[in-house]
Amino acid sequence: MDVSISVAERFFAKRLLWWNSRDNYRAMPWKGEKDPYKIWLSEIILQQTRVEQGLEYYNRFIKNFPTVHKLAKAPEQTVFKLWEGLGYYSRCKNLIASADYISKELKGKFPEAYDDIIKLKGVGPYTAAAIASFAFNQPCAVVDGNVYRVLSRFFGIATPIDSAEGKKEFTLLAQQLLDKKQPGAYNQALMDFGATVCKPAQPSCITCALKQQCIAFRGNLMNELPVKGKKLVKKNRWLYYLLINFQQKVYVRKRGAGDIWENLYEFVLVENDGPLTDAQLVKKSVFTSAFGHSAYTIQHTSQLHKQQLTHQTIQGRFISISAATLPYLPDYHPVTEKKLRKLAFPKFITHYLTDKKLTLNL
Repeated sequence: MDVSISVAERFFAKRLLWWNSRDNYRAMPWKGEKDPYKIWLSEIILQQTRVEQGLEYYNRFIKNFPTVHKLAKAPEQTVFKLWEGLGYYSRCKNLIASADYISKELKGKFPEAYDDIIKLKGVGPYTAAAIASFAFNQPCAVVDGNVYRVLSRFFGIATPIDSAEGKKEFTLLAQQLLDKKQPGAYNQALMDFGATVCKPAQPSCITCALKQQCIAFRGNLMNELPVKGKKLVKKNRWLYYLLINFQQKVYVRKRGAGDIWENLYEFVLVENDGPLTDAQLVKKSVFTSAFGHSAYTIQHTSQLHKQQLTHQTIQGRFISISAATLPYLPDYHPVTEKKLRKLAFPKFITHYLTDKKLTLNL
């Protein structure tokens, strides 16, 4: 890409900052923040998360863990419980690991250089650039979905944003457009503009401050840009959870690595490649090995529950079972209702527990 600045590029950068000073009313508690810990926390929470949802979690984390030392000292299960419902739990695991590293290895001093920030677990190019520019005023351009969309539409770039070529092209352009004197303000303005004006659907083109030289607006290409080359293939999964109650305790386990909901808790699981009736369910090996020939009572089968993840559609039911004798469940352990309340579960399960008001009177 030519390193010279075109008329359109000058117009874009100047007009964007003009809009930011006059018409950007998007208020968020971390805007203007200089504490790298708070910026890092907000950026990790907002990965794959809408601002409206992330705001509540950000405030909750800041209240409970006002410093990186407080976060590092907190029990892992406490942190996961606070994260419960936010999804993408690998972020929480990385958050804990990085907090521990910053607190112990760096004595609480957050790394300042982009090359050091990006070495933190869970921190990619976008997050590292955001922290470097917002906290330390370093000239690092952020490139997220909002930035891709604004640049693609304004400059009429049809290179797929999910291709290696596209990522390189947009990153170079974003860095070239960056206001080196006030990179943090410029980065925030660009992201806010994409979130409030140049939106994915129904962008506010009529009142847009950049429409004069926007190629998408002039050519009515708003619905065609940006371009994505890859089509998302989604997987369907059926999860049946057995809430097995014996002597006022229910059986749970922590999910392991390599799948969704890592480190979160779940009830006895029967997974199938399609829907199951109660009659089909009781023939599954997990069910038969748990009870053998012992007596049990199916007290309740829930309605169908469904959750849409980025790459997966989760469907299933919850089956409440009262066991007459000790069930054989070597991979699970029994917990009381009091203990159950302290465990972190995925949203798919917490929705059910909320409906049931979390009682072991199954």
